[in-house]
Amino acid sequence: MGKKLVIVESPAKAKTINKILGKDYIVKSSMGHIRDLPVKSLGVDVKDGFKPTYVMVKTRKKVVDELKAAAKSCDAIYLAPDPDREGEAIAWHLKEMLSKIKANAEKPFVRVQYNEITPRAVKAAFENPVELEMPRVDAQQARRVLDRIVGYMVSPLLWRRVQRGLSAGRVQSVALRLVCEREQQIQEFKPETFWVFGALVRKLIMPLEPFSVKLAKINGEKAVIGNQTEADKVRQELDGAALKVAGVKTRNIQRKPQPPFITSTLQQAASNVFSFSPKRTMGIAQKLYEGVNLGQGPTGLITYMRTDSVSLSQDAITTCRTYVEKTFGNEYLPEKPNLYKSRSGAQEAHEAIRPTDVTLTPDKVRKHLDAPEFKLYQLIWQRFVGCQMTPAKIEQRTIEIEASPKAAEGEAAAYLFTATASEVKFPGHRKVTGEKDKKKADSDELDVLPAVTEGEPLMCLELLSEEKQTQPPSRYSEASLVKALESNGVGRPSTYASIISTLEQRKYVEIQKRSLLPSGLGMKTSALLVSDLGDLFDVKFTAAMEESLDQIEHGDVDWTEMLAKFYEQFSKWMEATKAPPADQDAVRRVVDALDAVEEWAPPVKRGKRTYSDEKFVKSIGETLEHEEKQVSTRQFEALGRIACRYREKLPVLADVLTANGLKALLDEPLPEPPRESSIKKLELLLSLELDEGGRDFAQSLADQAKGGRRLSPAQLKALDRMVLANSVKIEGFEGLKESLDLVGQELPEDNESPELIQLMSTVEDWKPPVKRGKREFNDETFFASLSQQLGARGYLSDRQRAALKRMIRRYREQVPTFEEVAERLDLNAKPKRSFTGKGKAEAQPVSEGDAS
Repeated sequence: MGKKLVIVESPAKAKTINKILGKDYIVKSSMGHIRDLPVKSLGVDVKDGFKPTYVMVKTRKKVVDELKAAAKSCDAIYLAPDPDREGEAIAWHLKEMLSKIKANAEKPFVRVQYNEITPRAVKAAFENPVELEMPRVDAQQARRVLDRIVGYMVSPLLWRRVQRGLSAGRVQSVALRLVCEREQQIQEFKPETFWVFGALVRKLIMPLEPFSVKLAKINGEKAVIGNQTEADKVRQELDGAALKVAGVKTRNIQRKPQPPFITSTLQQAASNVFSFSPKRTMGIAQKLYEGVNLGQGPTGLITYMRTDSVSLSQDAITTCRTYVEKTFGNEYLPEKPNLYKSRSGAQEAHEAIRPTDVTLTPDKVRKHLDAPEFKLYQLIWQRFVGCQMTPAKIEQRTIEIEASPKAAEGEAAAYLFTATASEVKFPGHRKVTGEKDKKKADSDELDVLPAVTEGEPLMCLELLSEEKQTQPPSRYSEASLVKALESNGVGRPSTYASIISTLEQRKYVEIQKRSLLPSGLGMKTSALLVSDLGDLFDVKFTAAMEESLDQIEHGDVDWTEMLAKFYEQFSKWMEATKAPPADQDAVRRVVDALDAVEEWAPPVKRGKRTYSDEKFVKSIGETLEHEEKQVSTRQFEALGRIACRYREKLPVLADVLTANGLKALLDEPLPEPPRESSIKKLELLLSLELDEGGRDFAQSLADQAKGGRRLSPAQLKALDRMVLANSVKIEGFEGLKESLDLVGQELPEDNESPELIQLMSTVEDWKPPVKRGKREFNDETFFASLSQQLGARGYLSDRQRAALKRMIRRYREQVPTFEEVAERLDLNAKPKRSFTGKGKAEAQPVSEGDAS
């Protein structure tokens, strides 16, 4: 009997599954998706049923080759990625790729799904394989195509109007909108002043310990004191007022256990309790799901962590109830199992997040987990066990106290103070969860109250009052944003962490004191998207799209029909964002006027892009020659700004701009001309013999200055370093320092680098280059680069010298004088070490490529 190939998503899961299935199975990892839409094109044929074009993910070539080789040697292929839309799509892509190989044409491809990685669940899944669920695959394809259409077609709008390189996301931009709108509410908030009153009182007989009470009602209505006049009146009437107990109310409260965790509630709890980001929480949960070595190989500790269902299997409920009864006794076990209802719209494809084995208590597995893993496992285990326990029973006692002012009867208001304390009579589920009632900041809840009787007088030790202001709404935390997204039906369990992570990576938000603060870029981006595409990035519209995707998964809606309906509306929205074209006749008149320019400013290179006034004006002229093309308002304004730069050489341009609606541009300040000192530095450098790179750099700055544009601070700094490095070649340099604005500036003292370079010059046998990811690290070329930089600048940075010393240590056998100079040049220093999250020290390598 031949072997069977099993393909899962991650290497860690492969290891665990392999241990469970045994030697008859070869378990390989696909490392996630092997195919996706192309990076540099839309990859979706919107005119032909939204047919996607899939290409192999570049980083998966080696993985795919290994899977193909393994498939050829096996009799059957089991597709076992995660049990969700993404996992189903990965399984489909794997089948599409492997089934096209001739050797696999007759082999069975089957899907296996399991909600937990335990021997029982995995073996049951392999005994009962299923077919691929194409509606689920279609739902994932629809989401991917939706996101690609929105991102690919909306992002250029941000490039034109905000900044190049920005991205818009169908769900990400809605999350950003929520954060920015909350920030706008905070900025527009106007605080209102109010007063709160209370008193410090005690009994007249033992016990005499004082306790605080809070003013709750005035004349039978809630005490609302909104100005200084009212506050003064209340203070005057309560000063010296007699206090007596008006009544004591006792009520018994039950606090039911919370349902087991789903993805969103786990992320919220981990953020609130441990300050874990959603991304970190999901990473830890993934490890617990895929398997932890408990001494006999990897064991999955929790069920699948991407779920929106609070339901539990009957087996899980039974084993949990058995554990509760055995461990805590009958009084902690409810008569019937506690059942929970998921929120409306939940997919309920999986169980809630729970331990795979309730008897694996946190204490039993603690020594096998690092600190974050233990914290999260304990949180999940406690919540699960607690959800099948009895409610906590709490006795709440409230004392009501009347205040009788000294004023004549009928003239003063009736005041009522209250004080409340609660006592846990039976902990119930809290014996496991440790949960406590949260006390609100404005609550009058106390830890304990003395025994009092109705009509009993009390002594006022001190009248308390405080002036306060209403507070603006709080910024979203990562936890509260996840809650807001979920409650609004935006996104799904698998997307919450990536949404927030993307907002941070794109610099749209930053975390300050655990709150999400939108950056200026984020506010500007959101404002543009809301003003131009508010309907597309509306919370309700996005939630409706999620419902449509759910309907596709359930087989109720065809995915291409859903996309066609969306694209029709989307196209109208995008068309509305286009600015009206400029007056083409006005454009032509400005272009014609610029024909008289005799000498254009030289092109300027900024980063990878080159800007040329002459070429831009020419391209506008060419656009005017094509009837099907029109010059936009934005292009017309850019043309006007170019004309402004030449108005001194060609005064008629001012009249042309004024006559054609661009007079406002004439009022804008012209770019500052380059400093005389910068021009002089460039002239000196270009008169010297420089290497090719140095001459190109100096020439590019000289061209920029010739075009009348001032150098940026970074360019000036680089220019100064270059002049200082070549100062020995400049005759009478010390006397020129003042005119060059270099007084007080010197090159960093570097006596080591020349000697280090000399030591390495003896090396003849270089180690072969090493490739890490997309980058290649080559010692020989790196050393040549350092030598060139030392010759050009006269010094190397601290980081470059450190990298050079590490290189010398690696080639010590080819450095004859190494031992003689090692101590003096600190060549034997050990690499710095840092501590990982598990408390184990590990070396921190610094690649020489980064050091340059």
